[in-house]
Amino acid sequence: MRLALVLILGLVIWFSPTPIGLEPKAWHLFAIFISSIFAVIIKAMPIFTSSILALSAAVLTKTMTIKQAYSGFSEAFILLIIVAFLIARGIIKSGLGKRIAFLIIKRFGKSSLGLAYSVIAADMFIAPAFPSNTARSGVLYPIVHSLSSDSGSKVTDGTRKKLGSFLMMCSMAGLTISSTLWLTAMAANPAGAQMAREFGIDVTYGSWALGASLPVVVLFFLVPWVIYKIYPPEIKETPEAPKLADEALKTMGKVSRNEWIMMAVFIGMISLWVVSASYNIDKTAVAFLGLGILMLTNILSVDDMRSEGNALLTLVWFAILYAMSVDLEALGFIGWIGVHVSELVEGYSWGIVYLILTLIYVLIHYFFVSQTAQMLALFSLFLGVGISAGVPAQLMAMMLLFATNFNAIITPQGSSANVIYAGSGYLRAKEIYKVGGIITLLNTFVFLTLGTAWLLLVT
Repeated sequence: MRLALVLILGLVIWFSPTPIGLEPKAWHLFAIFISSIFAVIIKAMPIFTSSILALSAAVLTKTMTIKQAYSGFSEAFILLIIVAFLIARGIIKSGLGKRIAFLIIKRFGKSSLGLAYSVIAADMFIAPAFPSNTARSGVLYPIVHSLSSDSGSKVTDGTRKKLGSFLMMCSMAGLTISSTLWLTAMAANPAGAQMAREFGIDVTYGSWALGASLPVVVLFFLVPWVIYKIYPPEIKETPEAPKLADEALKTMGKVSRNEWIMMAVFIGMISLWVVSASYNIDKTAVAFLGLGILMLTNILSVDDMRSEGNALLTLVWFAILYAMSVDLEALGFIGWIGVHVSELVEGYSWGIVYLILTLIYVLIHYFFVSQTAQMLALFSLFLGVGISAGVPAQLMAMMLLFATNFNAIITPQGSSANVIYAGSGYLRAKEIYKVGGIITLLNTFVFLTLGTAWLLLVT
């Protein structure tokens, strides 16, 4: 029945008259893309199956050329995600992940909620030094993985919901607010600030941090608590965990050779990622360098590569959805929506226009597999429409810049940073759509209410 619903949806859209202003290819690709997303949401099939069937349909119907369909597999940032999986395995295999996890549990491990807050706080602390939230997720993921597995919550034995699923969801949600807080926390942020300058709007490091500070601090306390209520871990209180962690650390003894090597490689990678923008260093090449050193020192082996099946599955489905999203934009589908948005808000007061533009900008991220792609496609268009309707320019620009980050958890593929968590095995795609949708609504509500009032006060 679910498969029938997906097929009916796709066929109805495909054979409906092509809207004026769109070419048939754009409309047909939209039919394939939205059907593949719908299939995952209603649990008709896994995201991997849905994406490969969507790719087949797009190529066989000549909606996409072969080159367009497979273009995602050559993207450097997608390869970075895959290497991050392997680096995470090295951190766990070397024992460094276990040591870090026990140190965190020793300090914050009396409750699962305390662990979630500690992970997000660490993310917010390191975020200003990371121009890539994908690279940052590559740092956080192995720590969260170790926290989960060393607390007895594993994918392999069916105990993922004991603690791991909750921590993975919290860490992924935390990236949306840490990326919103700092101008340098996500690659698209400086690009958006530069685009705003073309409208005469000056967004500085200080004005960005000040404008985001109050709503982000509120969300720091709200997001883990809300996830705790709607997607709770089976283990809630762990009063004995700090003591057990301390004993485990004593049993582990001194830092081993493999841990020292892993630590050096990890710190080296982080350092190069931090300065990558200043010295034009490719982040993916840095990740491959780290992977090569781990293999050279026998911390990782070829067998480890073979056993990391989630990495390959993630590469396939994300590369496919990314290519389809890019082609939707290239065919003019996103621009067509933008034109209709400008017509939709015509004649309304600036407050209503501001509200509508922000909500549409957040929700339209369902069609994007890249925050940067959405900003490049829609930021200037939405900002221009808002300013023409009388919305204060600084307010409109800042809200759109922030929304580019706080809407990222709306889908499993909504950010390349999400994909590492989505491929962990701890989270199901349908769970991310549900919980991610709720967190996106929460983020949007806080920013549109408290955030708007704060921006009007400080800008």
